[in-house]
Amino acid sequence: MMEIMVDDICKIIRGKIILDHVSLNMTGGKIYGFVGSNGSGKTMLFRAVAGLMRVDSGRIVCNGQVLHRDIEILPDLGISLENAGLYPELSGMDNLKLLAGINHKINDEQIRNAILRVGLEPDNKKSFRKYSLGMKQRLVIAQAIMEEPKILILDEPTNALDSGGVDLVREIVMQEKEAGTLVMIASHNKEDIRLLADEIYYMSEGKISRGDAE
Repeated sequence: MMEIMVDDICKIIRGKIILDHVSLNMTGGKIYGFVGSNGSGKTMLFRAVAGLMRVDSGRIVCNGQVLHRDIEILPDLGISLENAGLYPELSGMDNLKLLAGINHKINDEQIRNAILRVGLEPDNKKSFRKYSLGMKQRLVIAQAIMEEPKILILDEPTNALDSGGVDLVREIVMQEKEAGTLVMIASHNKEDIRLLADEIYYMSEGKISRGDAE
């Protein structure tokens, strides 16, 4: 079971406080919802927890290992952030095969299953560039879940999706929780947080406060 401790982290960028003494504890099998306006610090927190950004002070500990001291990035991590870096000229399947080649943890059949799971067709040869916004979002979710991560970080996962896509992503998030995954999710869709989150955190100007799950 994954456990993450965020211990009094701070981050300043170009003189602006991005993360202001943020602390929280998270464990596998739960969904943590993060609420806040653009620029509140949600995405920066996600980047810091994932290991994509170093903090100026404080520490992030995963199962007893300190990030950037004992490990460089979180183990068994699936992440969906804005501007996912997928290649515009490649098909969805080819994009995910390229990414899967980094860790060599999964085969083509597992990639196909992830694509099917988000409601896309793995044999579709259309380039990512020609995908609709909703299709692009679904593929980003597929790359986040394809390696069956134990930690899943999702930033606005239902953005640009129609109602069917929203329901599908919510179902996937609940399935991940039931599999014991530690899920962090930020969404401007209040229903996402209300329906999914076991614990809710509010962020404003880099500060974090605990809310109540409804």
